[in-house]
Amino acid sequence: MQKATQVFWYSLVISLVVVLWGAIAPKNLESFTSNVTAQLTMNFGWFYLLLVIAILLFCVYMMFSRFGNVKLGKKDDEPEFSKSSWFAMLFSAGMGMGLVFWTTAEPVSHAFISSPLAEVGSDEAINDSLKYSFFHWGVHAWAIYGVVGLVLAYFKFNRGTPGLISATLTPLFGEKLMKGPLGTAVDVLAVFATVVGVAATLGFGSAQITGGLSFLFGTPNNFTVQLIVLAISTALFIWSAWSGIGRGIKYLSNINMGLAAVLLILLFITGPTLLIVNMFTNTLGSYVTDFFKMSLRLAPLNEDNRSWINTWTIFYWAWWISWAPFVGIFIARISKGRTIKEFMFGVLLLPALVCFIFFSVFGVSALRLEQLGISAISDFSLETSTFGVLAEYPLGTFMSMLTIVVIAIFFITSADSATFVLGMLSTNGLLNPANSVKVTWGLIQSAVAAVVVYFGGTQGLQNMLIIAALPFAIVIILMGISFLKDIQKTVPVRRK
Repeated sequence: MQKATQVFWYSLVISLVVVLWGAIAPKNLESFTSNVTAQLTMNFGWFYLLLVIAILLFCVYMMFSRFGNVKLGKKDDEPEFSKSSWFAMLFSAGMGMGLVFWTTAEPVSHAFISSPLAEVGSDEAINDSLKYSFFHWGVHAWAIYGVVGLVLAYFKFNRGTPGLISATLTPLFGEKLMKGPLGTAVDVLAVFATVVGVAATLGFGSAQITGGLSFLFGTPNNFTVQLIVLAISTALFIWSAWSGIGRGIKYLSNINMGLAAVLLILLFITGPTLLIVNMFTNTLGSYVTDFFKMSLRLAPLNEDNRSWINTWTIFYWAWWISWAPFVGIFIARISKGRTIKEFMFGVLLLPALVCFIFFSVFGVSALRLEQLGISAISDFSLETSTFGVLAEYPLGTFMSMLTIVVIAIFFITSADSATFVLGMLSTNGLLNPANSVKVTWGLIQSAVAAVVVYFGGTQGLQNMLIIAALPFAIVIILMGISFLKDIQKTVPVRRK
């Protein structure tokens, strides 16, 4: 049996086993995976913190080292996409829909439900809420995506290897091992993480769209409506993946970044504009000042603070790591012709800045409502908190309707990007996998999401994704070592 076929079937069987577990015994799955996740965050928290800061420093080094001018591809290769389209696609795949969820919910949670350091509801807690939101969605997250994308792009376009995670480890373990069971296991892990992660996100996204429609128009907020939303979204993202990266995915990403910008500007104007600007400036300063302190904060002697760190920071780091195979492969696929310096600037710094702006506008608008007692945003569900904020400002209904459109397109672009990546992983790294393969994976992802949502096993799937992050963290370390070993042979040391 060819390796690509093995990867497809092994990944499919493992994914279906987990889904059946979530369908037949969702509480058991959630209980078991919650216990494992709790043990991992408690016992390996130090590892995640050290690993992620090391990855970030590695990315910065690559940007400014002698390797910065190395092109991802041959010397005469030009970028396939314009800078704006490239950025729109990588941002939509990397954050997209999650940003719409958390830009209101996370700052409000840190300020008024569970603060990382200060007394809940205090000015210090409000300031910290935005600072830690910047921290969780900033350069650390994008560095994880960046290192995986960089290594994959280098080996694919500079070394001509298949676009597979296992292929990047060949300099360390040799071609025989990477084409054998060990390489298959690495690629199966990448496919499994992608299927489970996207399935959980599809369920989560359809829930937010359904909740938004119910909030605005009073439609039923039940599984039937959610299934209809999921079915329509599935048809759209399969069509997008069928059209290819150069058409469907690119066009949808460009459209959505434009709509998201319109939404951002409208709320900035109608919301507490001056406070948003002041909080952005102040938080950016706090973020830079406390950067390394937050990066290595573990609170070993304070059980309450450590519990918060486990729940938020370490959970996020594991979450970004578990998403790195999917996002990294997709970013690599669209980055041919970029230099390493240009790649790192576009993947590391620009997306983080956009996230900071989103959190400042949406987060401060939500925090202000709660602080003044106008609306208890902390009482809203995660699916409806953003709509609860927008309802209190001028043009609220229009902005809420625009938000549903933005969520839906982010939803579609994340899913079609994942469908494309799954197609690559199960066809030995083909840059343009067959449409039949993409359709198959698209239907599988949606079926998994529908089953899990119906039986209430979404949390169990999310926990399973976090568990998969630990072995893939080891893979990321090996990818970085393999990359350095290879690139040092091709880029000579400059002699004085």
